[in-house]
Amino acid sequence: MKTSSTVLGDIPVGDWIDRLSPLTLRPYLRLMRLDRPIGTWLLLLPGWWSIALGADTWPDLRLLVLFGIGAVVMRGAGCTFNDIVDRDFDGRVARTAARPIPSGAVNPLQASAFLALQLAVGLIILLQFNRTSVILGAASLALVFTYPFMKRITYWPQAWLGLTFNWGALLGWAAAGGGEHWSPVLLYAGGIFWTLGYDTIYAHQDKQDDALIGIRSTALRLGAATPAWLVGFYSLALALFAATGWAAGLSWPFYPLLAVAGGQLFWQIRALDIDNTQDCLDKFKSNRVFGWLMMLAIVTGKIM
Repeated sequence: MKTSSTVLGDIPVGDWIDRLSPLTLRPYLRLMRLDRPIGTWLLLLPGWWSIALGADTWPDLRLLVLFGIGAVVMRGAGCTFNDIVDRDFDGRVARTAARPIPSGAVNPLQASAFLALQLAVGLIILLQFNRTSVILGAASLALVFTYPFMKRITYWPQAWLGLTFNWGALLGWAAAGGGEHWSPVLLYAGGIFWTLGYDTIYAHQDKQDDALIGIRSTALRLGAATPAWLVGFYSLALALFAATGWAAGLSWPFYPLLAVAGGQLFWQIRALDIDNTQDCLDKFKSNRVFGWLMMLAIVTGKIM
């Protein structure tokens, strides 16, 4: 019998986790958000961009694979820690009430043990890289473990997420053996503004619940002016990405391909309905397309 696929809050019912995994593992796979891979892509892509930027021609396949595994594990660790910290808030928000901890499928102690396991796996992966990469990777934990608290103290937690999710732009460059250079710094800065844009869109899903329970976000801070701010965020991101290509000496095909990627960002703004939860989620997810176009632009600019 085919299982129907519906959505209960933040939890898709009848997805691959329900169909393929043992019952005891399901809440832990959901803690890692393996049923919601867009977050992994958004964490991974800046690292892949930087690996491609630091390569002589084609990016190193071994590094791409290791970063892919690391992104799955560390995004899972970040989500697990976030759910431990936010368990009381999550139980009061319709979209997140069915997550493993507020629903009672996993208790905080079990989640903490699972977090330790993920961090151990992440460390094993990190130790495959050079010393500079290990130091940078360890330093990123300061951002990961403070991010869940930002929504309690500032209307700009999306900026902190930008600092966190784009750390791979620095780490990838170091892992690829790049020396001191402005290009990964410019790439990192551009990624921060990109994240400010897409996570502001994402935050509009929860703005009513957030306002009721005292959670802060750029969606609440910017309100109806969000589209105008998105133009600013995405314009700055594209300008910094263009500066990255110039600093790295990428060849001319990088720039028209970057322009195509930029078109995807401005399509998001033009088509966005900030009061439609599903539309906000769809536009947020579409940033994977931008990420792949950016990757294509960098690789093409390198090999040509």
